[in-house]
Amino acid sequence: MKKLSARRRHPLAALVVLLFALAAIGGLYAEFAPAENAQADSSAQSLAIDEGKRLFAVGCSSCHGLNGEGSSTGPSLVGVGSAAVDFQVGTGRMPAQQPGAQIPKKKNIYSQSDIDAMAAFVASLGPGPVTPTKDQYTSTETDAISKGGELFRTNCSQCHNFAGAGGALTQGKFAPSLENVDPKHIYEAMQTGPQNMPSFPDTTMPEKQKQEIVAFVRYQANEAPNPGGLSLGSLGPVTEGLFGWIFGLGVLIAIAIWVAAHTTKAKKS
Repeated sequence: MKKLSARRRHPLAALVVLLFALAAIGGLYAEFAPAENAQADSSAQSLAIDEGKRLFAVGCSSCHGLNGEGSSTGPSLVGVGSAAVDFQVGTGRMPAQQPGAQIPKKKNIYSQSDIDAMAAFVASLGPGPVTPTKDQYTSTETDAISKGGELFRTNCSQCHNFAGAGGALTQGKFAPSLENVDPKHIYEAMQTGPQNMPSFPDTTMPEKQKQEIVAFVRYQANEAPNPGGLSLGSLGPVTEGLFGWIFGLGVLIAIAIWVAAHTTKAKKS
C-alpha cells in the first residue's frame, strides 16, 4: 500500500490516469457506436453538400458569393438554413432574374434533388431553419381551420388580405396571393420570413399554430364558398353588390347624357 501511495504522488500519475480514461472511452465508443450507419449517412451527406456546392457556384454565387458570404448584390446565406433554400428556389424566386423591390415567383428550373443538394450545402454554412417534413406542416385536428383562421386574421391579413388574396405594400413591394401555394412553402415562409415578411420561429409561433394557418389557407384557396360571385378579394357580397350598383349607375348616367345630347332640341341649339 505504501508503494502504491508513493506512485500516486508521482508527477506523471495524473497523465497516466488521463491516458487510461481516454483509452477506456475510446474502446467503449468503438464498441457501441453504429459505425457503418454513421459512415453511410456521413458519406451521403458529404456527396449532397459537394453537389450542392457545385450547383450553387453556377446558379447563385454571382450574387451570394462562392461560400454564401454575400456581396453587394445579394445577402449572406450563412445561417438561413435549408428551409430558406427550399422555399426560395422551390418557388422559382431564386435565382432572381433581376434585382428589384421584391423578387416575384416564377417557374422553378431545378429538380427537387438539386434543391435538396443546394439546401444541404447552405445548411452546412451555419445552423438555421430546417426543411419541414409533411407531418410538420399537416394538421389532423378537426378544428384546425377555424383556429387557423383566427391566427391568420391576427398575424397575416394585414398584408395578405383576410382571404389570402394578397395586397400592395409600400415602395413597390407587395404581399403575394396565397392561392395554390404548396403547403410546405407556406410553412417555410413562416419559418424563414422571406423578403418583406417577418419570420415566425417556434419560439414565437409553435409548430401546431403554423399547421393551423396552413390548414386555413388551403381551405380558403380550395374549398371556401364564394357567395359574392366576383371575388374582389373576397370582400363579401355587400361590397361586391355596391361595386356593381355604382358601376351600373355610372353607365345609366352616361346613357342619359348621350340621349340628352342627341335630342332634336339639343341639335337645334
